[in-house]
Amino acid sequence: MSRGSGKGLSLKDKLDGNELDLSLCDLNEVPVRELAALPKATILDLSCNNLISLPSDFCSLMHLVKLDLSKNRLQQLPLDFGRLVNLQHLDLLNNRLVTLPVSFAQLKNLKWLDLKDNPLDPVLAKVAGDCLDEKQCKQAAVKVLQHMKAIQSEQDRQRQRKLQAEREMEKKREAEQRAKEAQERELRKREKAEEKERRRREYDAQKAAKQEMEKKTKKETVHTRKPASSSRPPQPPRHKPSWSRSVLRVLLFVLFCILCTLAACKLTELQHQPVCVSVNTLYEDVVAALQNHKMLQNMLQHNSQ
Repeated sequence: MSRGSGKGLSLKDKLDGNELDLSLCDLNEVPVRELAALPKATILDLSCNNLISLPSDFCSLMHLVKLDLSKNRLQQLPLDFGRLVNLQHLDLLNNRLVTLPVSFAQLKNLKWLDLKDNPLDPVLAKVAGDCLDEKQCKQAAVKVLQHMKAIQSEQDRQRQRKLQAEREMEKKREAEQRAKEAQERELRKREKAEEKERRRREYDAQKAAKQEMEKKTKKETVHTRKPASSSRPPQPPRHKPSWSRSVLRVLLFVLFCILCTLAACKLTELQHQPVCVSVNTLYEDVVAALQNHKMLQNMLQHNSQ
Protein backbone atom coordinates (compact mmCIF):
# COMPACT_ATOMS: atom_id res chain seq x y z
CA MET A 1 0.00 0.00 0.00
CA SER A 2 1.63 3.23 -1.13
CA ARG A 3 1.21 6.45 0.75
CA GLY A 4 -1.72 8.49 -0.45
CA SER A 5 -3.61 5.75 -2.24
CA GLY A 6 -3.27 3.01 0.31
CA LYS A 7 -2.07 0.49 -2.29
CA GLY A 8 1.17 -1.41 -2.11
CA LEU A 9 1.26 -1.70 1.69
CA SER A 10 0.30 -5.10 3.12
CA LEU A 11 -2.47 -4.62 5.69
CA LYS A 12 -1.69 -7.98 7.20
CA ASP A 13 1.71 -6.64 8.22
CA LYS A 14 -0.08 -3.88 10.12
CA LEU A 15 -2.58 -6.19 11.78
CA ASP A 16 -1.90 -6.98 15.41
CA GLY A 17 -4.49 -9.39 16.71
CA ASN A 18 -7.79 -7.62 16.04
CA GLU A 19 -6.20 -4.15 15.86
CA LEU A 20 -5.15 -2.54 12.58
CA ASP A 21 -3.05 0.61 12.87
CA LEU A 22 -3.00 2.80 9.75
CA SER A 23 -2.20 6.05 11.53
CA LEU A 24 0.48 8.39 10.24
CA CYS A 25 0.36 6.76 6.78
CA ASP A 26 -0.33 10.02 4.93
CA LEU A 27 -3.55 8.52 3.53
CA ASN A 28 -5.82 10.57 1.28
CA GLU A 29 -8.43 7.82 0.97
CA VAL A 30 -9.42 4.72 2.89
CA PRO A 31 -8.57 1.29 1.39
CA VAL A 32 -12.08 -0.05 1.94
CA ARG A 33 -11.73 -3.14 -0.26
CA GLU A 34 -8.63 -4.33 1.60
CA LEU A 35 -10.24 -3.58 4.97
CA ALA A 36 -13.34 -5.54 4.03
CA ALA A 37 -11.08 -8.57 3.42
CA LEU A 38 -9.97 -8.39 7.08
CA PRO A 39 -13.14 -8.82 9.16
CA LYS A 40 -10.91 -9.83 12.06
CA ALA A 41 -9.72 -6.21 12.38
CA THR A 42 -12.42 -4.85 14.66
CA ILE A 43 -10.22 -1.99 15.89
CA LEU A 44 -9.12 0.46 13.17
CA ASP A 45 -6.84 3.45 13.69
CA LEU A 46 -6.88 5.97 10.83
CA SER A 47 -5.72 8.97 12.87
CA CYS A 48 -3.19 11.57 11.71
CA ASN A 49 -3.84 11.21 7.96
CA ASN A 50 -5.10 13.53 5.20
CA LEU A 51 -8.62 12.18 4.91
CA ILE A 52 -11.14 14.78 3.73
CA SER A 53 -14.07 12.41 3.36
CA LEU A 54 -15.00 8.77 3.73
CA PRO A 55 -16.32 6.79 0.75
CA SER A 56 -19.93 5.58 0.97
CA ASP A 57 -18.81 1.92 0.95
CA PHE A 58 -16.83 2.59 4.14
CA CYS A 59 -20.12 1.99 5.97
CA SER A 60 -20.03 -1.64 4.81
CA LEU A 61 -17.27 -2.31 7.40
CA MET A 62 -19.88 -3.36 9.93
CA HIS A 63 -17.37 -5.50 11.85
CA LEU A 64 -15.70 -2.39 13.31
CA VAL A 65 -16.05 -1.96 17.07
CA LYS A 66 -13.53 0.83 17.67
CA LEU A 67 -12.68 3.54 15.11
CA ASP A 68 -10.17 6.35 15.45
CA LEU A 69 -10.49 9.12 12.83
CA SER A 70 -8.92 11.89 14.89
CA LYS A 71 -6.64 14.54 13.45
CA ASN A 72 -7.80 14.34 9.84
CA ARG A 73 -9.60 16.90 7.71
CA LEU A 74 -13.02 15.29 7.57
CA GLN A 75 -15.74 17.79 6.70
CA GLN A 76 -18.62 15.34 6.89
CA LEU A 77 -19.45 11.70 7.48
CA PRO A 78 -21.32 9.47 5.00
CA LEU A 79 -25.11 9.76 5.20
CA ASP A 80 -25.47 6.06 6.05
CA PHE A 81 -22.78 6.14 8.75
CA GLY A 82 -25.35 4.58 11.07
CA ARG A 83 -24.86 1.23 9.36
CA LEU A 84 -21.79 0.70 11.60
CA VAL A 85 -24.15 -0.67 14.26
CA ASN A 86 -21.41 -2.59 16.13
CA LEU A 87 -19.36 0.55 16.73
CA GLN A 88 -18.77 1.21 20.46
CA HIS A 89 -15.85 3.67 20.44
CA LEU A 90 -15.54 6.60 18.01
CA ASP A 91 -12.86 9.27 18.06
CA LEU A 92 -13.44 12.28 15.80
CA LEU A 93 -11.13 14.71 17.56
CA ASN A 94 -9.70 17.63 15.60
CA ASN A 95 -11.57 17.43 12.27
CA ARG A 96 -13.72 19.91 10.38
CA LEU A 97 -17.14 18.51 11.18
CA VAL A 98 -20.08 20.88 11.59
CA THR A 99 -22.94 18.39 11.83
CA LEU A 100 -23.48 14.65 12.02
CA PRO A 101 -25.68 12.58 9.67
CA VAL A 102 -29.13 11.73 11.03
CA SER A 103 -28.32 8.02 10.68
CA PHE A 104 -25.85 8.57 13.53
CA ALA A 105 -28.82 7.87 15.84
CA GLN A 106 -28.72 4.21 14.74
CA LEU A 107 -25.36 3.60 16.48
CA LYS A 108 -27.18 2.00 19.41
CA ASN A 109 -24.02 0.32 20.78
CA LEU A 110 -21.95 3.53 20.87
CA LYS A 111 -20.55 4.09 24.39
CA TRP A 112 -17.63 6.50 23.86
CA LEU A 113 -17.46 9.61 21.64
CA ASP A 114 -15.02 12.49 21.24
CA LEU A 115 -16.01 15.49 19.09
CA LYS A 116 -13.60 18.09 20.51
CA ASP A 117 -11.85 20.60 18.25
CA ASN A 118 -14.50 20.53 15.49
CA PRO A 119 -16.41 23.61 14.28
CA LEU A 120 -19.66 22.00 15.45
CA ASP A 121 -23.06 23.57 15.27
CA PRO A 122 -23.58 25.38 18.59
CA VAL A 123 -26.47 23.15 19.64
CA LEU A 124 -24.54 19.97 18.83
CA ALA A 125 -21.41 21.33 20.52
CA LYS A 126 -23.36 22.03 23.72
CA VAL A 127 -24.84 18.53 23.68
CA ALA A 128 -21.47 16.84 23.07
CA GLY A 129 -19.60 18.67 25.82
CA ASP A 130 -15.83 18.70 26.28
CA CYS A 131 -14.93 14.98 26.58
CA LEU A 132 -11.96 15.71 28.85
CA ASP A 133 -12.09 12.35 30.59
CA GLU A 134 -13.57 8.89 30.22
CA LYS A 135 -16.80 9.84 31.97
CA GLN A 136 -17.42 12.91 29.82
CA CYS A 137 -16.72 10.96 26.61
CA LYS A 138 -19.23 8.31 27.65
CA GLN A 139 -21.78 11.01 28.50
CA ALA A 140 -21.08 12.61 25.12
CA ALA A 141 -21.93 9.34 23.40
CA VAL A 142 -25.23 9.02 25.28
CA LYS A 143 -26.26 12.68 24.88
CA VAL A 144 -25.31 12.88 21.19
CA LEU A 145 -27.22 9.67 20.46
CA GLN A 146 -30.28 11.06 22.26
CA HIS A 147 -29.94 14.35 20.40
CA MET A 148 -29.61 12.64 17.03
CA LYS A 149 -32.55 10.36 17.83
CA ALA A 150 -34.63 13.44 18.61
CA ILE A 151 -33.59 14.99 15.29
CA GLN A 152 -34.38 11.73 13.51
CA SER A 153 -37.80 11.54 15.20
CA GLU A 154 -38.54 15.13 14.26
CA GLN A 155 -37.49 14.48 10.68
CA ASP A 156 -39.63 11.35 10.66
CA ARG A 157 -42.58 13.37 11.93
CA GLN A 158 -41.95 16.04 9.32
CA ARG A 159 -41.69 13.35 6.68
CA GLN A 160 -44.92 11.79 7.93
CA ARG A 161 -46.62 15.19 7.93
CA LYS A 162 -45.34 15.81 4.44
CA LEU A 163 -46.55 12.40 3.29
CA GLN A 164 -49.89 13.01 5.00
CA ALA A 165 -50.16 16.42 3.37
CA GLU A 166 -49.28 14.88 -0.01
CA ARG A 167 -51.87 12.14 0.52
CA GLU A 168 -54.49 14.69 1.50
CA MET A 169 -53.55 16.81 -1.48
CA GLU A 170 -53.78 13.75 -3.69
CA LYS A 171 -57.18 12.90 -2.20
CA LYS A 172 -58.27 16.48 -2.75
CA ARG A 173 -57.08 16.37 -6.36
CA GLU A 174 -58.87 13.05 -6.85
CA ALA A 175 -62.04 14.46 -5.27
CA GLU A 176 -61.81 17.54 -7.49
CA GLN A 177 -61.22 15.31 -10.50
CA ARG A 178 -64.21 13.15 -9.60
CA ALA A 179 -66.33 16.27 -9.06
CA LYS A 180 -65.15 17.65 -12.39
CA GLU A 181 -65.91 14.38 -14.16
CA ALA A 182 -69.34 14.23 -12.49
CA GLN A 183 -69.99 17.82 -13.55
CA GLU A 184 -68.93 17.02 -17.11
CA ARG A 185 -71.17 13.94 -17.13
CA GLU A 186 -74.08 16.01 -15.82
CA LEU A 187 -73.39 18.67 -18.46
CA ARG A 188 -73.27 16.06 -21.23
CA LYS A 189 -76.46 14.52 -19.87
CA ARG A 190 -78.19 17.91 -19.80
CA GLU A 191 -76.97 18.76 -23.30
CA LYS A 192 -78.19 15.39 -24.52
CA ALA A 193 -81.59 15.96 -22.89
CA GLU A 194 -81.79 19.46 -24.41
CA GLU A 195 -80.85 18.10 -27.82
CA LYS A 196 -83.48 15.38 -27.49
CA GLU A 197 -86.10 17.95 -26.44
CA ARG A 198 -85.14 20.20 -29.37
CA ARG A 199 -85.45 17.32 -31.83
CA ARG A 200 -88.79 16.35 -30.26
CA ARG A 201 -90.09 19.92 -30.69
CA GLU A 202 -88.89 19.97 -34.29
CA TYR A 203 -90.60 16.65 -34.90
CA ASP A 204 -93.84 17.90 -33.31
CA ALA A 205 -93.64 21.12 -35.33
CA GLN A 206 -93.07 19.21 -38.57
CA LYS A 207 -95.90 16.84 -37.72
CA ALA A 208 -98.25 19.72 -36.91
CA ALA A 209 -97.27 21.52 -40.13
CA LYS A 210 -97.85 18.34 -42.09
CA GLN A 211 -101.26 17.84 -40.46
CA GLU A 212 -102.15 21.47 -41.13
CA MET A 213 -101.11 21.09 -44.75
CA GLU A 214 -103.16 17.92 -45.10
CA LYS A 215 -106.12 19.62 -43.45
CA LYS A 216 -105.81 22.63 -45.73
CA THR A 217 -105.52 20.42 -48.81
CA LYS A 218 -108.55 18.41 -47.73
CA LYS A 219 -110.52 21.57 -47.09
CA GLU A 220 -109.63 22.97 -50.51
CA THR A 221 -110.68 19.67 -52.07
CA VAL A 222 -114.02 19.77 -50.26
CA HIS A 223 -114.59 23.36 -51.30
CA THR A 224 -113.90 22.42 -54.90
CA ARG A 225 -116.38 19.55 -54.86
CA LYS A 226 -119.14 21.10 -52.71
CA PRO A 227 -120.79 24.53 -52.39
CA ALA A 228 -119.04 26.85 -50.04
CA SER A 229 -122.16 27.32 -47.90
CA SER A 230 -125.30 25.19 -47.45
CA SER A 231 -127.48 28.31 -47.17
CA ARG A 232 -126.70 29.46 -50.72
CA PRO A 233 -128.90 27.98 -53.52
CA PRO A 234 -127.14 25.51 -55.79
CA GLN A 235 -125.68 27.07 -58.87
CA PRO A 236 -124.88 25.40 -62.13
CA PRO A 237 -121.19 24.81 -62.69
CA ARG A 238 -119.52 27.69 -64.43
CA HIS A 239 -116.75 25.78 -66.08
CA LYS A 240 -118.99 23.27 -67.87
CA PRO A 241 -121.81 24.99 -69.91
CA SER A 242 -124.62 22.66 -71.02
CA TRP A 243 -125.12 21.68 -74.70
CA SER A 244 -128.59 23.22 -74.69
CA ARG A 245 -127.19 26.66 -73.92
CA SER A 246 -124.71 26.32 -76.78
CA VAL A 247 -127.52 25.29 -79.13
CA LEU A 248 -129.60 28.19 -77.85
CA ARG A 249 -126.82 30.63 -78.59
CA VAL A 250 -126.49 29.30 -82.11
CA LEU A 251 -130.24 29.49 -82.63
CA LEU A 252 -130.38 32.99 -81.23
CA PHE A 253 -127.62 34.06 -83.57
CA VAL A 254 -129.39 32.47 -86.50
CA LEU A 255 -132.67 34.04 -85.36
CA PHE A 256 -131.00 37.39 -85.07
CA CYS A 257 -129.68 37.11 -88.60
CA ILE A 258 -133.10 36.07 -89.83
CA LEU A 259 -134.80 38.93 -88.03
CA CYS A 260 -132.34 41.35 -89.50
CA THR A 261 -133.04 39.94 -92.96
CA LEU A 262 -136.81 40.02 -92.36
CA ALA A 263 -136.62 43.54 -91.10
CA ALA A 264 -134.69 44.56 -94.17
CA CYS A 265 -137.15 42.78 -96.45
CA LYS A 266 -140.30 44.10 -94.70
CA LEU A 267 -139.37 47.60 -93.72
CA THR A 268 -137.15 48.72 -96.57
CA GLU A 269 -137.63 49.15 -100.27
CA LEU A 270 -136.00 45.73 -100.75
CA GLN A 271 -139.24 43.93 -99.95
CA HIS A 272 -140.20 43.83 -103.63
CA GLN A 273 -136.94 42.24 -104.60
CA PRO A 274 -137.04 38.55 -105.54
CA VAL A 275 -134.80 37.61 -102.63
CA CYS A 276 -136.93 39.37 -100.06
CA VAL A 277 -140.11 37.86 -101.54
CA SER A 278 -138.59 34.40 -101.04
CA VAL A 279 -137.48 35.33 -97.51
CA ASN A 280 -140.91 36.64 -96.57
CA THR A 281 -142.53 33.50 -97.87
CA LEU A 282 -140.08 31.32 -95.97
CA TYR A 283 -140.66 33.32 -92.79
CA GLU A 284 -144.36 32.78 -92.92
CA ASP A 285 -143.85 29.06 -93.44
CA VAL A 286 -141.40 28.85 -90.50
CA VAL A 287 -143.74 30.74 -88.19
CA ALA A 288 -146.52 28.40 -89.02
CA ALA A 289 -144.29 25.38 -88.42
CA LEU A 290 -143.06 26.68 -85.05
CA GLN A 291 -146.54 27.19 -83.80
CA ASN A 292 -147.22 23.53 -84.39
CA HIS A 293 -143.93 22.32 -82.90
CA LYS A 294 -144.69 22.02 -79.16
CA MET A 295 -141.44 20.32 -78.21
CA LEU A 296 -139.36 23.23 -79.42
CA GLN A 297 -141.68 25.63 -77.65
CA ASN A 298 -141.22 23.74 -74.39
CA MET A 299 -137.46 23.77 -74.84
CA LEU A 300 -137.50 27.47 -75.55
CA GLN A 301 -139.64 28.01 -72.48
CA HIS A 302 -137.28 25.93 -70.32
CA ASN A 303 -134.23 27.80 -71.54
CA SER A 304 -135.93 31.12 -71.02
CA GLN A 305 -136.61 30.11 -67.41
